[in-house]
Parts: sequence; C-alpha cells; structure tokens
Amino acid sequence: MLAQAAADELTDETIIDRVRGGDVALYEILVRRHNQRLYRTIRAILRDDRDVEDVMQQAYVDAYTHLEQFRGTAKFSTWLTRIAVNRAIRSGRGARRGFELVPPAADHDLAIAHTPAPNLDPEHAMYGHELKVVLESLIEELPESFRVVFVMREVEGLSTAETAACLEINEETVKTRLHRAKRLLRERLDRQLGPASSSVYALHLTRCDSVVAGVMAEISKLSA
Repeated sequence: MLAQAAADELTDETIIDRVRGGDVALYEILVRRHNQRLYRTIRAILRDDRDVEDVMQQAYVDAYTHLEQFRGTAKFSTWLTRIAVNRAIRSGRGARRGFELVPPAADHDLAIAHTPAPNLDPEHAMYGHELKVVLESLIEELPESFRVVFVMREVEGLSTAETAACLEINEETVKTRLHRAKRLLRERLDRQLGPASSSVYALHLTRCDSVVAGVMAEISKLSA
C-alpha cells in the first residue's frame, strides 16, 4: 500500500487503470477515499448501520467486478454512488442479504463518528454533539426522497448535476426536493426550538460559581 501522501496524488482514473492492470491492492485507496460519501448517501436511504455497511461493501464489490464498464465519461465517484444508491434501494425492499450481483449501468449511460472540533471546551463540544443529534433526528424524519437529496447536496456538497446523475433524476427534481427538504426542516426545527428557547445562553453552575468567586475576591481586596 502506498504512503498516504503518495496515494493522495493519484487520481481515481489513474488508480483504476493500475487496478485493471493487476495492482489490485490500490483499490483500497478508492474505498477509503469514497467511504464517507457512500456512508452518508446510503444512510439517508437505510436506517440500520449494519445494513448500511453491507450495502457499502457490496457496492464496492459490484464496482470492482464491473470495473471494465467504467469508461471515464462520468466521474468515478458518480458512477460508484449510482451503484450504491441502487443497492440501497433494493436492500430496503427486503433483499439485504444473499442477493445476486447485478451489473451496474455503464458510466456513459449516466445523465450522512462525531469528532468535536479542535480547541472547543467540553461544554461547547457537548453543545455541538447535542446539535448534531437534533439535526440528525430531524433529517431522519424527512421523506426518503427528500432526505437523500438533502444529504447529498447539503452534507456531502455534491452539485445539483452530480446529485441528479447519481439518483437518475433531472436537475429540477433535485432542486425541488432540496427546497422542500429545507422547508420541512425549518418547520420542524421551529417547533422543536419553541420549548428550548428559554434555555438559550443559560449561565451554567460552573460559570456562575466562577463569576461569584471572582466578584467576592475583588470585594475582599477592596474591603481589606
């Protein structure tokens, strides 16, 4: 396996050419490189992490098995995501295990663990985690078609065109679904924030104690 720096310099297309030429070990780079996108996309379709891992693995096997069909007219990531989406949809219909490999579409046919941000104190890290949990729960409530588009566009940062290609829908449909997803999230967030508004900028006990201690220390100096 190449060093990370050397691996990062290789394009997907270069790696694919070398894998086709027999350097199969390099396929690991593609798996690691695209794992985050595939996980988030499949997780937006399926609910069980075990199912998600199964589909991820099978999608990579599908892609490898049919690598000769990749022509480079679309990005490899798009082609791979299409395979994963199709796998996830089929898996969600009850074919999670024991299904046959089906050849993916050739690329010329192509038209969401929490890590706190660095330097955050424990209190802010906790808030960040809680916000993440709230957002994930709200996204989970979206209809599947809206949820997948939202995750691909807003979480993974795919373009409208690439999202459309991955999902085999037109760009206007992507825009419409994203707009509706955002509207639903805003409505649900507003409802959820209502009861929580009174706790915004709350002065927690540790900070309260710190302020009290500082004030009393200054008063003691003045009184001496």
